[in-house]
Amino acid sequence: MPRCPYIYLDISRLIARAGSVVPTGIDRIEFEYADYLLHHDAQRVTFVAISPLGVIVPLPFDRAESFIRLTEKVWQGKHHLCRDVRGAARRMMQKAMFGRSFRPAEAAGHDRAVYLLLSHHHLNRAGSIERFLRRQAACLVPMVHDLIPIEYPEYARPREPARHEARMNTVLALARGVIVPSQAVAGSLARYARHRRNGLPVRVVPHGVVEGAAFVPVGNPHPYFVCLGTIEPRKNHLLLLNLWRAMVECHGANNVPHLVLVGRRGWENENILDMIERCPALQGVVRECNGQSDPEVAALLLGARGLLFPSFVEGYGLPLSEALKLDVPAICSDIPVFHEIAGQAATYVDPLDGMGWRRAIEDLMTGSIEDHRPGRKLATAKLFSWPRQVREGLSFIEDLCGSGELHEKCP
Repeated sequence: MPRCPYIYLDISRLIARAGSVVPTGIDRIEFEYADYLLHHDAQRVTFVAISPLGVIVPLPFDRAESFIRLTEKVWQGKHHLCRDVRGAARRMMQKAMFGRSFRPAEAAGHDRAVYLLLSHHHLNRAGSIERFLRRQAACLVPMVHDLIPIEYPEYARPREPARHEARMNTVLALARGVIVPSQAVAGSLARYARHRRNGLPVRVVPHGVVEGAAFVPVGNPHPYFVCLGTIEPRKNHLLLLNLWRAMVECHGANNVPHLVLVGRRGWENENILDMIERCPALQGVVRECNGQSDPEVAALLLGARGLLFPSFVEGYGLPLSEALKLDVPAICSDIPVFHEIAGQAATYVDPLDGMGWRRAIEDLMTGSIEDHRPGRKLATAKLFSWPRQVREGLSFIEDLCGSGELHEKCP
């Protein structure tokens, strides 16, 4: 009896984001699981996605593999392939909706099956998921990235808290185990589940860091800092912009470092954009970059005096681990999840302490950048490769099988 279950891996998020030149953290996670299974265990995976009709359908394997590889090339900087990726996604979904039915897990020699949903993409569609689980005799193992819209509704779009409650209720009703990226998220999920469901297995699997060839730092004669993340209130960009305005007014534009904001524009960010676009002191000093490939972002980080990460709340914080992997100094918010990631390798400042941030930034501007690199302190951080992290997630699924949890509770 095979211990490893058959896996139906949902890549709906990648399809919805087809052609995007910069992956979000969740995009990266979905890709890394797909990439790992393609390389190491392709015989036990079927890629699936939710159709416009709300039905979870199997994707032609060869087309799914081609789509994933095209996506990877776009992220590596081959932006001329964006249209090809979008076309591949469209044709793949069309073929899936009118193509073959699912291959039963038993046909591949597996007596158990898992529906692995790594994004929140359609967790609020409980009926679609339940019908799929019943039809395929599969068990749901999702990844919950955070409960921020529920715990901090002020940072979400108006309808998002109710939508996220529906997602979490689907998890509590249908999941046989849950993967989370941090102890902080595990605690949030435990609090939410306290009066709804007891005993749900949860495994903390920190996210990985992209391994690759040596990157060349961006050549820039003027020192600069990088803030990496979607431009939205939760990321606390306003703190940095106000600090930069004060530094320019105090020292002059030629005597302060530049600030590079890397990330797409999100929501509820009118005040942030007004400062970026209309504040005279910030013109030529603060720059937006929202179309960089993975190598370009790495090069920006390598050339920077440091990463600035002043978020009020996060479920994880991939930019922090990515910067530290490159041995780039980081100043981040003094919140528990960042301590989980960085250990002693970062400088922590309360996200409301403007003067503390200014002192930390000015400290990083003194002396050589080599004097500020985390160096040996990196040993205290959680910086693992993506393959290792995917193996941890798959190991959790296999542990559920070995304990009989999946076998006993599948539909």
